[in-house]
Amino acid sequence: MSAEENKAVVRRWIEAYNERDLEAEADVLAPGLVVHVSAAPGPLEGLEAWRQFSGSFAEAFPDLRLTVQDIAAEGDTVAARVDFHGTHRGEFQGIPPTGKQVAFSSMEFNRVIDGKVEEHWVELDLFGLMQQLGAIPEPGHPEEASPT
Repeated sequence: MSAEENKAVVRRWIEAYNERDLEAEADVLAPGLVVHVSAAPGPLEGLEAWRQFSGSFAEAFPDLRLTVQDIAAEGDTVAARVDFHGTHRGEFQGIPPTGKQVAFSSMEFNRVIDGKVEEHWVELDLFGLMQQLGAIPEPGHPEEASPT
């Protein structure tokens, strides 16, 4: 597949996630998908492991939307800079819902083979997200840190 076709696969994945369309997501993810994510203790192996991980974000931020800001491809690798926006309406990593609007970003690399994402590396700005939720104090405001 061409670099443009591989970029289209990654865009379809993000669109499917935004629509919470598990069938469309499965159409572009390999059954043996391996995900390397900064927020997990080790690789997530398989589509079900990915669904559990990404589902935790969808439950905590039910209106979470991803937007591709930049995307580039070379060979079977697709790199993307993605912005996330949503409202904290469910528990997230032990933090009860705050109702706060959040915005954070990720840097992602995907290996696309025969029209399916086989491997995914993602670095999420979880530090920034946790600051927005009040779990980590922002510089100069230590008294404002509270998980509630």
